Order: sequence, then C-alpha cells, then structure tokens
Amino acid sequence: MPRVQADEALLRSPKGTQLTWLGHSAFLLQRHGVNLLTDPVFSERASPVSFAGPKRYTPLPIPLSKLPKLHAVIISHNHYDHLDTETIEAIDERDQPLWFVPLANKELLTGSGVASERVIELDWWQRHELTLPESSRGSVKLSFTSTPAHHWSARGLFDRFESLWGSWAVEIDGWRLFFAGDTGFQEPLFKEIGAREGPFDLALIPIGAYAPRSFMREMHVNPEEAVQIHQLVRSARSIGMHWGTFPLTAEPVIEPQQKLKEAREARGLSAQDFSALALGETLTLSAP
Repeated sequence: MPRVQADEALLRSPKGTQLTWLGHSAFLLQRHGVNLLTDPVFSERASPVSFAGPKRYTPLPIPLSKLPKLHAVIISHNHYDHLDTETIEAIDERDQPLWFVPLANKELLTGSGVASERVIELDWWQRHELTLPESSRGSVKLSFTSTPAHHWSARGLFDRFESLWGSWAVEIDGWRLFFAGDTGFQEPLFKEIGAREGPFDLALIPIGAYAPRSFMREMHVNPEEAVQIHQLVRSARSIGMHWGTFPLTAEPVIEPQQKLKEAREARGLSAQDFSALALGETLTLSAP
C-alpha cells in the first residue's frame, strides 16, 4: 500500500482547502477553519469485539491525538467499518463536535456518551444548515444534506434494515462535497443526487471491497462503477476510498487503485479527474 506519514504541521495550519486520507472511508476535510471528519474508524479491528474480525493491515498515518480540533463528523451507516463506538467516544471526549447520522442511528452515539443536542439525525433529502462562528475566518456557513445510497444496515443478527444508511452532500461556504458512503450501483439514484445537489467540487467514492461480484455487486461498487458515479453526480474531481485498510473481500490489496486507472482511462478521464491517495497523503484542493 502506498503510505506516507501524515504532516501534522500542515493539518494544524492548512494551506487552503485540503483533504487527508486517514484510511478506509475516513478523511479529514479542512476548509475556512472548519475541520470535518468522515466515517472515522481508528480501532485495530472493524468488529464488535477486539479479538476477532477484520484487522487493520495498514497502520494509522496519524493518531487521533495529533489531529486538529474537529468541528463536525459525518457517518454514513452503522456497519463496524464505518461506525466505531470506541473512536466516537474518543473524538467526543476530546472535541465535542457535531455529529451527523442517518435516521435511527442517534441512539448509538448517545449510548456512547455523546450529548443528544450535538447529534443531528436526518432522513434522506433532509438538510441541516448552520453557521460556525468559531472559525479562524469568522462565521462560516455550512449545510449537511442526507442523500440516498444503495446499501443496508446491521450491527447484530436481528437489526438488519432497522436504521437508515446513506451518503452526504456537504457545503462549506459555497464549496460542495459529496461523500458516497458505502453503496452498490444504481444509475437513477446517483443521477438524482447530481441533479438535486450537484455539481460538486469533490466527491469521495468507494472503489474497493467489490469481489466476488456475484456476491458483492448489490452492496459495493467496483472501480468502473465508481467512475460512473463520479460522472453522474457531476463532480469536478473524485477521490477513491473504502480500500487499503481492512481485509473485507477477495480482490488483491492494490487492485482497486489499478482498476481505477483502467476505468477512468476507458472513459477518457485523467488522474486529475479521479484518483486515489496514498494513506496519510494530504491533497491541496484550493489555495487560501
């Protein structure tokens, strides 16, 4: 796996709008003094227990204690590789951010000690708008819209489909992010997201955990489908996620990045349009 040590100094003093990949579906997005985290899982296993389940095979590029203060966290659904209560407890104890979750996931967070008033639970197409006055640039306007995904939910044997899953459209002072969460491919769904919430400046789209297709097709896209999502949601640029961290499926570790290159070139796109970062890499998206 391509990996670099995350630049702590750069994360503490961003050089504009920037994105850092922390592994799997966890990214730190920084813009106008706002620090936003997606699907954070900092535990060694994506599992309900510490002694079994998918174990991290690439180390964290930076510990939580070295990250800047977090203002908001978005979570796509309740699977253990996307919602980790140990990580939630640690983040909330340190930073007390706002948490954005799909419908019927709030209790998981409040049960982990998060104050109810800091958990915003939304149904698909619901939007929450706010202004953060504590930003280094003064007041910053944000909006968070819960958007659909083609997936499912469960944390045990008897709670399948009892909470919602989804993707997110986020706007920070006019700059727009699409976070696809975890999803199978459905062209009408992503076309609608692009029409209603796009175009986007950046999209974070899964490219891994897709093999074998006979089993995984309904729940996880492959790189070719990820490129189609990039085009359907009308994103200026996309970054691949959901790979290179936990052994979840049968494809070789590095294959998602290789297949992404083939898929984008087949559609006449370049690495500037859709690429994958090295673990710990920070990408500057716009100057200050």
